[in-house]
Amino acid sequence: MLKQRIITALVLLALLLPALFATSAMPLALFTLILMAAASWEWGRLNGLGFRPALVLTGFCLSLCAASWWAGWAVQAPPLLWWMAGLAWVIGGAWMLRRGVMGWGLWPRGARWVGGIVVLWLTWLALCQSKTMGVNYLLSVLALVWVADVAAYFGGRAFGRRKLAIHISPGKSWEGVLSGVLAVGLLALVWLALDGWQTHWSPSIFSILVQHSQAWAFVGVALLVAMSVVGDLAESLVKRSAGVKDSSALLPGHGGVLDRVDALLPTLPLALMLVQN
Repeated sequence: MLKQRIITALVLLALLLPALFATSAMPLALFTLILMAAASWEWGRLNGLGFRPALVLTGFCLSLCAASWWAGWAVQAPPLLWWMAGLAWVIGGAWMLRRGVMGWGLWPRGARWVGGIVVLWLTWLALCQSKTMGVNYLLSVLALVWVADVAAYFGGRAFGRRKLAIHISPGKSWEGVLSGVLAVGLLALVWLALDGWQTHWSPSIFSILVQHSQAWAFVGVALLVAMSVVGDLAESLVKRSAGVKDSSALLPGHGGVLDRVDALLPTLPLALMLVQN
C-alpha cells in the first residue's frame, strides 16, 4: 500500500508541477479539468447513480467549466460569485454537518447531484483564477491547506482528547484543528518574510490579507483552516452515508480524487472571497 501511495503521488506531482509553473494557465486548467471530471463521476456514484448516469453528470460539470472558460471567468469571475460561494460554504457546510450522516440522505437526490457539480465547478474556476493571480498566490493557498491537514493529523494524534465530529470522522479532534491553525500561523509569518524579501514575486494570500489589515489576516487564516476541515468532514459525511471508505479507487493507494481534494473545495473559493477589494 505504501509503495502504491508513493508511486501515485510521484506521478501526480510529475504532472502537476510543470502545469503549475507553466507561463500559461492552460496546462493547469486542462490537468485539473481531468481531475474535476473524475471527481464529478465519483460524486454521482456516491449519491446513488450508476456508471453511465454518473458519466452524464460528468458531462454537465465539463460543460459548466467550458462555458465559464469561454466567458472569461477563468481569468476574472464576478467578485459576487466568490462571495456567494464562500458564504454558501460557511452556512451550508455548518448546516450539513449539523444534520449529520442520516440527514444527508434526506436531501433530494437532484439537489445533491447538482450541488456537488456546482461545488466542483467553482473549485476548478477558483483554481484557474488563482493561477492567473500568480504562482505564489496559488501555492500559498495550497500550502495553507496541506500544512493545516498535516499539523491537524499529528497534533490530533499527540494531543487529541475532545472529538470534533465522532460520528463523521472519529479521528479528528479540536486539538488537531488548533494545531492546524497554529501551524498555518507560523507558515504565514515565514511566507510574509519571504514576500518582503522577494519583491518581484506575485503577492501571496497572506500578503493580500495583511494589506487589508492584520485583524482581517488573522480572521481570514483561521477561517480558511476551519473551512478546510469542513471540506474534509463534508466528504467523509457523504462517504459514510454511501457506506464506503473511499470515494473511488481511481488513485491507487490514495482512494479517489475527492479524497485528495476535499479540503480544497471550500478553501479555494473562500480565499478569493477574502481577497476581494
